[in-house]
Amino acid sequence: MATYVFAGAPTRRYERIFLPQGMFVAWYGGGDQQISRAQTLGMGGAFLTVSNPPAVGTTLRLVFEVPGGSVRADGVVRNVSAGTGMGIEFVKMGPQDRILLDRLLKRLLR
Repeated sequence: MATYVFAGAPTRRYERIFLPQGMFVAWYGGGDQQISRAQTLGMGGAFLTVSNPPAVGTTLRLVFEVPGGSVRADGVVRNVSAGTGMGIEFVKMGPQDRILLDRLLKRLLR
């Protein structure tokens, strides 16, 4: 799988990785429940492709599979791009979830 690293704005705390094939993420919140593809992923959050995203500020629960298990995180919708998707900030993640996500990102950055 080819990955690309975004240089990112200087205000970003974490690197983001572009996922050309996407990665499935199950989420629910704001009265909705869906499975979307993550276009970008980092320790701080993700950008999910979704045609009708919930409003900015909506709290979401997310689950996605990585090598070694499932990552569960609470997130908040931080921005919405009409017709393309939503930027999610991870606001809560357990220690084991953080370890699994960190391992995946390090592997993809090789």
